[in-house]
Amino acid sequence: MDKDFTLEAYNYHLPQENIAQRPADKRDNSRLLVLDAATGSRSHRRFADITDYIDDKDMLVVNDTRVFPARLYGTKETGGKVEVFLLSFPALSDSRPGEGEVEALIKSSKRPRPGSVLTISEHLWFEVKELFQGGKALLKIFYDQNQELTEVLSASGQVPLPPYITRENGTTSEDVSRYQTVYANQPGAVAAPTAGLHFTADLLDTLQQRGVLFGTITLHVGYGTFAPVRAEKILDHAIHEEYVVVPDETVQKIHETKKRGGRVWAVGTTSVRALEFAAGQGELQAMEGFCDLYIYPGYRFKVIDNMITNFHLPESSLMFLVSALCGRKTLLSCYTEAIELGYRFYSYGDAMAVIANPA
Repeated sequence: MDKDFTLEAYNYHLPQENIAQRPADKRDNSRLLVLDAATGSRSHRRFADITDYIDDKDMLVVNDTRVFPARLYGTKETGGKVEVFLLSFPALSDSRPGEGEVEALIKSSKRPRPGSVLTISEHLWFEVKELFQGGKALLKIFYDQNQELTEVLSASGQVPLPPYITRENGTTSEDVSRYQTVYANQPGAVAAPTAGLHFTADLLDTLQQRGVLFGTITLHVGYGTFAPVRAEKILDHAIHEEYVVVPDETVQKIHETKKRGGRVWAVGTTSVRALEFAAGQGELQAMEGFCDLYIYPGYRFKVIDNMITNFHLPESSLMFLVSALCGRKTLLSCYTEAIELGYRFYSYGDAMAVIANPA
């Protein structure tokens, strides 16, 4: 079998010291590996230098999802402690204000029974509706209807960090601000679209003043993004679904960009996945719904030209996606070089620009 389709072919060794535990001192001061996907040549810059590669006729598409405080701590009716990790932003009832349903992961010394109540605060509590395998549960949520749910969650919960970022005393105030993009405004993600963490408001303003178009999609990053690939053959992997909104305004700007000879830069694998999914019927169009697009080597891109991304976990579906744009061997070569040069990996790590369509 072609090695591009075997899981082990996407493995690499990453020293522990290369896993970023804190963000860069300034968002745009992280390092940037720039790859010419056609030739394999690369250069090493600072992220602020991304402006040297984005042409005035180009367009930048970002994911404006916002990470919400999905990790909650409370007590069971017995008085025992419980951790509730919401797997999505709760779906609220139209007929019963202050109520809704949500799937969650529950951690406690003894599993709560269906019908029991989990109290987070005087303003927020859950009723266990149904239990599933692996600690998963369907919960009915109740909250103080005198407040917005986002406010209640912010007062009671923590923004969840990926498992490879360790904190002795939970999320810090730095994490609260830095584990969000500067343009995040649609609550619903349990993990940040990390390629966008490098942009500052000033950097975006500089690009837009030059004429670069700016568009948004919304893809609420789910817990499935952390799920390991188990299949030995990547074609056998069942990709997770995530909720996507591709607005008409963004679609029209992309058409305008293409007409004027510009390129579409997707910021992050989530933006790539959303845009390519919206073009699934042949022509890009506005859409809203659950995205199950699985991108791996051999995929032919319909919308995006170039992408900005971070350095991803070994044997992850995110590596498959980036490899589809630049090639697996080239990607692994870039990763090896980045490790040797001390680049920082994963969510708080450095960035990579994959240029498949040079100006």
